[in-house]
Amino acid sequence: MWTTIIVAVITLILGAVGGFFIGVIYLRKQLERMQSNPEMLQKMAKQMGYNMNKQQLQKAQNMMKNHKGGRR
Repeated sequence: MWTTIIVAVITLILGAVGGFFIGVIYLRKQLERMQSNPEMLQKMAKQMGYNMNKQQLQKAQNMMKNHKGGRR
C-alpha cells in the first residue's frame, strides 16, 4: 500500500522535472529558429498583439543574438 503511494509520488515528481527540461530545450530551439527566420519572429509578435516594422524586427533579432552570446 505505502509502496504504491511512494512510487506514484516519485513518478509524478520525475515526470514534472523531465517535462520542464524538455520544455526548456524545445523553447531554446524555437528561439534559435526565430533568430534566423524573421518571418517566424514577426508571426510571434503579431500573436502577442505587436506589429513590428523591419527596423524593430532587426533590433529584436540583434537583441536575441546578443543575449544568446552572453549566456554561453
